[in-house]
Amino acid sequence: MEATRADRLKTVVLFLATTGLVAGLAAHVAGETGLARGLWIAGVVPALAALLLEILRSLRSGEVGLDIVAALSMSAALVFGETLAAAVVAVMYSGGTFLEAFAEGRARREMHDLLSRVPRTATRHRNGGLEEVALDDIAQGDRLLIRQGDVVPVDGTVASQTAFVDASALTGESLPVRLTRGAEAMSGSTNAGEAFDLTAMRAAKDSTYAGIVRLVEAAQASKAPMSRLADRWSLGFLVVTVSIAVAAWWFTGDPIRAVAVLVVATPCPLILAVPVALVAGLSRAAQFGVLIKGAGPLETMARIRTLILDKTGTLTDGRPQIVSIDSHGGMAEGEILRLAAALDQASKHPVAQAIVAAAQARGFTLPVPSEVAEIPGEGVVGHVEGRTVLVGGDGFVASRVGGRPGDHSVIAAGSVLVAVAVDGQLAGHLVMSDPLREGAGAMLDGLRREGVVRILLATGDRAEVAERVTEGLGLDGLRAGLTPDQKVLLVLTERKHGPVMMVGDGVNDAPALAAADVGVAMGARGAAASAEAADVVLLVDRIDRLGPGIEIARGARRIAVESVVAGIGLSVMGMIAAAYGYLTPVQGALLQEVIDVAVILNALRALRIAPHQPGRPQPEAVSSGQADIAQGATP
Repeated sequence: MEATRADRLKTVVLFLATTGLVAGLAAHVAGETGLARGLWIAGVVPALAALLLEILRSLRSGEVGLDIVAALSMSAALVFGETLAAAVVAVMYSGGTFLEAFAEGRARREMHDLLSRVPRTATRHRNGGLEEVALDDIAQGDRLLIRQGDVVPVDGTVASQTAFVDASALTGESLPVRLTRGAEAMSGSTNAGEAFDLTAMRAAKDSTYAGIVRLVEAAQASKAPMSRLADRWSLGFLVVTVSIAVAAWWFTGDPIRAVAVLVVATPCPLILAVPVALVAGLSRAAQFGVLIKGAGPLETMARIRTLILDKTGTLTDGRPQIVSIDSHGGMAEGEILRLAAALDQASKHPVAQAIVAAAQARGFTLPVPSEVAEIPGEGVVGHVEGRTVLVGGDGFVASRVGGRPGDHSVIAAGSVLVAVAVDGQLAGHLVMSDPLREGAGAMLDGLRREGVVRILLATGDRAEVAERVTEGLGLDGLRAGLTPDQKVLLVLTERKHGPVMMVGDGVNDAPALAAADVGVAMGARGAAASAEAADVVLLVDRIDRLGPGIEIARGARRIAVESVVAGIGLSVMGMIAAAYGYLTPVQGALLQEVIDVAVILNALRALRIAPHQPGRPQPEAVSSGQADIAQGATP
């Protein structure tokens, strides 16, 4: 709300300054000199007042920025009667602040749909019925109904026979886990199976999810403010400007020369060129599905030296896929998959859905199953084309066909084994795992070419699983079994070596994303908490967009620096000319406008940055609403 009020104020100031300048010019052309001066002053005063308030806030926080030069030029022009020059400066200053506010406001609007997925209520059993209650109204001992797909709202124990929950957002385990009656389910995990009852162990504010949120808030509070490109140039520019203006007045005794110097010196290459280049970079990055929440994160993104990656859902796809099919009775592998997928069409279990997707990807036409019965947590049995088919865990299928589970010790860590039986005989096994995302290795190589010197993996999953998945990637370090606070500690440790980027998608990643110099969230399927804590959100479910995002950020920053150097060089030349009396304040303002146009046109080149994407087509457009993404759709 406070940010919205500030944005509106900047819009009003720009409108008043522009209106005053245009109306004053019209009055001046009509011969109403006095009215023109009054209109110019009326446009300048709101901009100057807003500028002085901003300077006071900056000084209280120990910062000296470019605002002082703009305030000096406007004030000096008003004092010595150069009202037109003051009006031009007011429009230039208010225009620059409006551009930055516009970019940040757009980023906030893009986030609205993503954050709307945060759970707000829960379903509670009460007096033989069900009622929707706010999370804060849940008390210890309450019995809650957790529907399929619901996020578990509070820590509790399973009150039904079994439950299947996806805790990948919290623990990094990529596949759902089976919980029996009395087992503890953590808040923030998702019900991946049939609806079950949960007995609340503690209130929402004391649950796992709330504790992670508090970690996020603490990390954000301790995070050092990002140094802005324009601010790093400001002090030197201020010293040069004041020195030339004072020297011009001192040696000539003419205060108008000092005013002309200040007007020419108005740091519009910094006030305008930097925001224009960075806003253009934000817009260009959004076309590649990379939402950067403001110019500050984009600047820092351009200086990243260390990258820390989560595993599940970030470096890997986060969804189980078939890696091999083992036949035990002579049946063709494709037929095993086809029959298993046909039966699994009747199940909503994530593993079943993955089997169906794999069969469809291979072009199989799947018949409709009949007489289907699903045993929660065990498997599915039914008829497909007149044949009895069982799909489920190895022990479940073996018990139904009169055999014993086999020895599968050679199965890789983190893999899931799905048994398939047809007409009472074991037909084979489907081996499933969570593989690396396509192009992950090429992406990491590209990031190293872009100047990222350290790449680490940080996961809550087991070490053997992480090592198997990342084998051959050439990572500089691997940290497994990490809790959210341990991920934060890793980020803080790595920040000693330079700016750190953290990429994640789960609730457990949110504190580390907030603590990093730049936090990047996988927004398409990731948790809302990680999207909220992050500085950058990948709006498409592709980690390979990270490379173009960094390349665009570095290109936009480079163009901004080029614009600043060229603009300040021209401004210094103009200041020297004004000090020798070759430029009046109004001429100086007009010259500064010409310089502004030149640097802005140069800054707009950031809209045409073409990041290197081997084998990739041009980026698809990403709409501002992002309605599909808010619902978890994958482009």
